[in-house]
Amino acid sequence: MKLSMPRFEQAPVLVVGDVMLDRYWHGGTSRISPEAPVPVVKVDQIEDRPGGAANVALNIAALGAPATLVGVTGEDEAADSLSASLSCVGVKTRFQRIHDQPTIVKLRVMSRHQQLLRMDFEELFNTDSDALAKDVDALLDGVKVLVLSDYGKGALRNHQALVQLARKRGIPVLADPKGKDFSVYRGASLITPNLSEFEAIVGICTDEAQLVSKGAKLMQELELGALLVTRGEHGMTLLRPQFAPLHLPARAREVFDVTGAGDTVISTLAASIAAGEELPQAVALANLAAGIVVGKLGTAAISAPELRRAVQREQGSERGVMRPDQLLIAIEDARAHGEKIVFTNGCFDILHAGHVTYLEQARAQGDRLVLAVNDDASVSRLKGPGRPINSVDRRMAVLAGLGAVDWVVSFTEDTPENLLKLVQPDVLVKGGDYSIDKVVGADIVTAYGGEVKVLGLVENSSTTAIVDKIRNR
Repeated sequence: MKLSMPRFEQAPVLVVGDVMLDRYWHGGTSRISPEAPVPVVKVDQIEDRPGGAANVALNIAALGAPATLVGVTGEDEAADSLSASLSCVGVKTRFQRIHDQPTIVKLRVMSRHQQLLRMDFEELFNTDSDALAKDVDALLDGVKVLVLSDYGKGALRNHQALVQLARKRGIPVLADPKGKDFSVYRGASLITPNLSEFEAIVGICTDEAQLVSKGAKLMQELELGALLVTRGEHGMTLLRPQFAPLHLPARAREVFDVTGAGDTVISTLAASIAAGEELPQAVALANLAAGIVVGKLGTAAISAPELRRAVQREQGSERGVMRPDQLLIAIEDARAHGEKIVFTNGCFDILHAGHVTYLEQARAQGDRLVLAVNDDASVSRLKGPGRPINSVDRRMAVLAGLGAVDWVVSFTEDTPENLLKLVQPDVLVKGGDYSIDKVVGADIVTAYGGEVKVLGLVENSSTTAIVDKIRNR
């Protein structure tokens, strides 16, 4: 399946659900309490993170998508902490504050990256459902996706009203369900239960065939557009009416903490769908994001650069030979990490010491080197009959093996001007006795503020001379 990074900045999402604060007390332990056989933790750091629906909104914002959050809190310090932390990352909030009930707080005591204790401060909220629906109705204009993040804490008491508000506007509704009555999500575009939540509704599934058949029946009963069952170490299964099941394997390299993984899945799904991705591609992106988040401690958000790098690994485009579309993904990721892009080009028919030295010098002008190589037809036009000696795929394979070269891409024209317009490198490098204004593409690069540099060539190193020497023998 071909994946690419969506344009998340054009994907506004509205999240409605149970807002909570995840609070962490960190400290060292060096002794056992004399009062009871428990460790004593000397707290030296307190950390607050948005949790529940707030974590979903945070994840959406971390991907670069505009996020708005509607939920219920108390009138207290925890609500203020949530508002402040979400505002810092650009999440717009509209909280229904209830003065005589506390904001839900989940306090975890941590020592040496291990959770020793969790304490929950919560009561079911006495939500004003009509007022919450009015807030949602007022915010739906311009939204691409509505997410119902349901933790069963009382914020969502009128699921159907919210589903219908979105459907009237043609807005997809994604729900992360809870409880034993999924009928409240009737008509949703997609629901994302984990396997235990799914089996609590349909019964135990002894194999994938049962999961698929029971899932199909549930979709029909609830008029669902699709069903995504997250299955832990067994990955995910996407079911859609009229389509074959899509089973995706787990992508985690190392599982450290599964806290908030479900939030990551639905947030990546929502942002991807809002950005125009088809559902299978959105699910594949969510699967990659989940594989990243379970390697982190506690509730955590996945950033766009992290997801982009995972997409690169999936598409095999971290280094080496690639297509132009893969190259653009790799460059976007490099720039997100503050890296400087250098570009050079040539035929590189028979690789020699002069080429190697030149490419090392070019790489030293920045952090990443893009090497554009003329295809066989353009080499023939430039060098004459009998050239190239080596085909373009062989030339690119050899060049990709050099330590100085990050990415190798071919072009069909006589000059790389069209590729330069796509890549827009920070530095264009050429070897030889050119003046800068004679370098092909220099006007393109300087027009957007890039640099053009001319490097000298190693003397007595020439592909043409090597070819002539072989022929004369």
